[in-house]
Amino acid sequence: MKHALALILFAAPAFADAPVVENVTYSNGRFDVTLSHPDTGWDHYADGWRVELADGTVLGTRALAHPHVDEQPFTRSSSIAVPDGVSEVFIRASDTLDGWAEERHQMMLP
Repeated sequence: MKHALALILFAAPAFADAPVVENVTYSNGRFDVTLSHPDTGWDHYADGWRVELADGTVLGTRALAHPHVDEQPFTRSSSIAVPDGVSEVFIRASDTLDGWAEERHQMMLP
């Protein structure tokens, strides 16, 4: 029985740490998002973030084209249009191995 349990444990997918949204600022349509992630190089790195509404509608995405192994945390910006009347958005980050993180960072807009 111990061998069967060991096979089940080793057969499970290995998920690395998801990117963490450390900080977000917003001004005049521009989002500045600070992420941290244990980037290891081209094989595994934070590869983007996006702005979503509460229902999951994606307003815009910022792709990250390379690893930031020696630059943690790091901030990247993008201009993303937010519809009139929206007072709350969510930032979700992604990495090259696990895709979009389940956790979202809530942000109240001015």
